[in-house]
Formats: sequence, structure tokens, C-alpha cells
Amino acid sequence: MALRDGRTISLLTVGAVTTVIAALTPVTAFAAGGDPLQQYAQQELRWERCDAGGPAGFECAKVKVPLDYGNPGGRRIDLAISRIKAGSAKQRHGVLLMNPGGPGFPGLGLPVEMQPLLSAQVRERFDLVGFDPRGVGQSSPVGCGLTPDEQVYQHPYAEGKFAEDVARARTVADKCRAKAGNTLAHITTRNTARDMDVVRALLGEQKISYFGYSYGTYLGAVYTQMFPRRADRFVLDSALDPALAWQGMFRGWSAGAELAFTRWTEWAAARNTAYGLGATAAEVRKAYWDLIAHADRTPVPVEGGALSGDAIRSRYAEFVRVEAVTPWIVALKAAAAGGPAASAASAGATGVAGAAVSGVAPVRAADGGAGARAADPVGLVAPVDPENNRAAVVWAVFCGDTRDWPRDPEQYRRDAIRDKARYPLAGDLGANIQPCAFWKRAPGEPATVVNNDVNALIVQNQWDPQATLAMAQGMRRALHGARMITVAGGEGHGVVVAGPSCASADVNRYLTTGRLPAKDLTCGN
Repeated sequence: MALRDGRTISLLTVGAVTTVIAALTPVTAFAAGGDPLQQYAQQELRWERCDAGGPAGFECAKVKVPLDYGNPGGRRIDLAISRIKAGSAKQRHGVLLMNPGGPGFPGLGLPVEMQPLLSAQVRERFDLVGFDPRGVGQSSPVGCGLTPDEQVYQHPYAEGKFAEDVARARTVADKCRAKAGNTLAHITTRNTARDMDVVRALLGEQKISYFGYSYGTYLGAVYTQMFPRRADRFVLDSALDPALAWQGMFRGWSAGAELAFTRWTEWAAARNTAYGLGATAAEVRKAYWDLIAHADRTPVPVEGGALSGDAIRSRYAEFVRVEAVTPWIVALKAAAAGGPAASAASAGATGVAGAAVSGVAPVRAADGGAGARAADPVGLVAPVDPENNRAAVVWAVFCGDTRDWPRDPEQYRRDAIRDKARYPLAGDLGANIQPCAFWKRAPGEPATVVNNDVNALIVQNQWDPQATLAMAQGMRRALHGARMITVAGGEGHGVVVAGPSCASADVNRYLTTGRLPAKDLTCGN
């Protein structure tokens, strides 16, 4: 979707200039004198067709934003935005800004991707607006020059390999500092929220509505905390607990994985005639761990390679989809016993559980064999190395948003041993050392404490491996004015992005009318 020369349109009003300055200035320390963001609020947007092969009404533009909002007169970076205009000028309500998660995933294509997932009434009322967050895709992309192994987010803990894990984490931090340290220090969720508010003002809107998926729910929640009077109708699909940002999120996946694994053992035991994994949950559990032990001794043949026990264990997110993962486990057992090579991944292994757009980034784990990389259903549109771009932004956000990451490698060792004992399936994967232990911490802001009364609608699958039900409940506690719809029995990462569900009517009603459900709801899919 290359930008091309086109007609110049100024969407900025005098009122919008005042709005963006009033909204942004109180949350950061600016130099004295004048209106520091005036130069950004007075930009003209040049809307151009995004791609000659794409929809005619799909337009793109570039926006300038300050790299450092504490020094708005300094270096500027580009922010790529896109839109599809509302279907009805008469019924138009405003703009629906969207984020696909990550961090590190591009969102420029979201207006096209989300259009069929939203009702006709929603499409009539909103300009659908996408953007590549700062540092991503076409928005001044960054990279660290990492090797494939260094781009992996989770590594199993082993006593004899911990020094190697420490060295890898340190190398990633060092490479990122050397390659783009001055830029990465300013790629944070709070700064992306500020970028969103610049876009709001440039679009001439007093408020924005928003759809955020996975990490995008955290970004949306941070926006409501920083700009509560600018938030209109916010839909948060598969929500993360803002209190866990970010080490708590990594470790929190382990508890959810154990719950899903226990559910799977019970499901498989009830279908022993079909799968032969055991007649009780305990027998199924033993069959699985026997497979892991065998694979650690002799990797199991799969198409294109072989999987160690850690490799199989690293696919813990797949246990939420019981019907997809069970035949795969059966096939691995058969391959381990000398049968034909199994598939490299289960039928449900998309990395985002079949969702239409990408979500929270750490779905990749070191597996020592084929299939280490989850599929990315959304293609990057920028001419950059997508994996290096994504990894750089992941660590910039996760390490830069908060100062809670321990600096002592031994703390990670202790946590990995403790969590693996408590959560055998994935505890060490979530607790092992990360580059944040060595990340250069520029003087800056504390992590955002989300605690407000802004209206929002949270939609959540009961069985989500990445934004677990417990995490979504944490988001609900932080947003007192919100309502939450839980899809009972819902499997996978994503509700709205996965297509129609029992929550669809309430989501469309909220976006169309602004009316939230009277109370939190649970529906059956």
C-alpha cells in the first residue's frame, strides 16, 4: 500500500488545535513558552489511495509526530494512517480508530480487514481509521538486526543452559541499544496513545471511538486513562490486565495454560474410545508427559524436522482448542512409536487461534524444531524486515513501559524454577530471563495505572490462551465504567476478530447507539 501524490485536504479546525494541545500538554513536561504541539496540530493531511489494487475508498496519509513528547521541537517521525469513510454522511457519528495488537503489528490495513466483521449500521456511522503504531511498518520502522533465535520470545529453562539464556537476553538488549537505542526509548504505549490523540485532532474530532484487540486493549485503556474526556465508544476484544504490564503478563500465561490443559485432559478422557489417550484425566495427563519425556530423549519426527519435549510443550496455547489439538497429540504419540511423521503443528495452530488479525506478540517460543513461527494472517505492508521490526518494537514496549523487570539474572532463575514447579506446562517459559533485564532505561514516566470510569465494552472468550479470562477480569476491575461480555465455552484468542458470536449484537448495539449492557453478561456461543 504505497503512498502516492494526491489531493491536499485540511481537516483541522481552530477548535481541534486547541483540543489537542489541551489534551496532550498536561501529561508530559514541555519546554516553557508558546504551544509546544502547535506545529503538529496544524498539519495538513494528504489523503491518497493506499494501493492501486485495493479498494478505491481506502485512503492513506502521513502524519508527523514528535519522537519525544518531552521535546516536541526535536526530532519528528512519520505516522502512517488510513481510513475508509463512513457509509452515510447523514448518520455519521465519528471515527473508529483501530489497533490489531502486538505490540509490533501493523494496523494500516485494518479498515479493510475489519470492514466485513462490523455491521452495516456501524460502517454507516464511522470512518474506519487504521494506523501503523510508531516504529512499525510504514511509521518510521525500527529494527535491531536480530538473528532468528534472538527473535524468539520464550525459551525453556534448563540449569545447564541458563548462562546461554542470559547471554542471549543481554545480546538482544545490546543490539537494540546499538542499532536504534535513541529511538526505541520513545516507543512506548503512552507515546502511542499520544500519537492517537494527535490523529484525533487532525481528523477534526472532539472524541474518538476505538476498537482494540489483545495488546490493543491495553493501548486503549492507557488512552482512556490519559485522555478520559476524549474517549467515546471503546470496544476491547480479548483484554489484558493493565496491572500485569509486563512481566506479570508473561508469567500469567502459565496459570491459564494449566487450566486449559486440565480441561483438555478431562475432554480427551471422555473420548478415550476415539483417541485412546486414557480413560481418566490422570491417564491422559500421564500419556502427555510420557510423550514429553520421550521427545526430550529422542525428538519426535514431524514434517520438515523433529520436535523435542520442550518444543511440544511450548505449544501450550493450543490446548484451548481441544478438538484441534487432540488429534495432533495422538499423531505425535504415533510418530514417537515409529509411525509416520506428524504434522509440524496442530490444525488450530495459527498463533492467534484462527483470528482474522494478529494479537499479542509473545506467541512464539523456542521449540528446537519445525514450526517455531506462528503464522501471521496480516501481511506487513512496509518494505522492512517484519520479524526484526516486530521484535524491536516488542522489546521497546515491554521493557520501556515499566521499570518492574528485575535486573538480577538470578531472580529470573529462581522465578523459572518456582513457576515450573507450580505450572509444569509453561511456567519456565513465562518466567525465564528476557532482554528487559539489560534494557537501557531512559529517564521517563512510570507505568500507567489504569483506574477510571470511562465507558468501554470488553468482550472475552472463556478459553483464551493469551488474554486469559483472569486477565480480562483484571481489565474490567480497572475500568469501572465498563461492561464485560464473556463467551462461555469460547475458545481461542479473539471474539470480534473471529467473526459472529453471541456477543456480536451487543457490540454492534454499543457502537451504533453508545448504550452499554446494563450489567456484565455471560453468553453461550
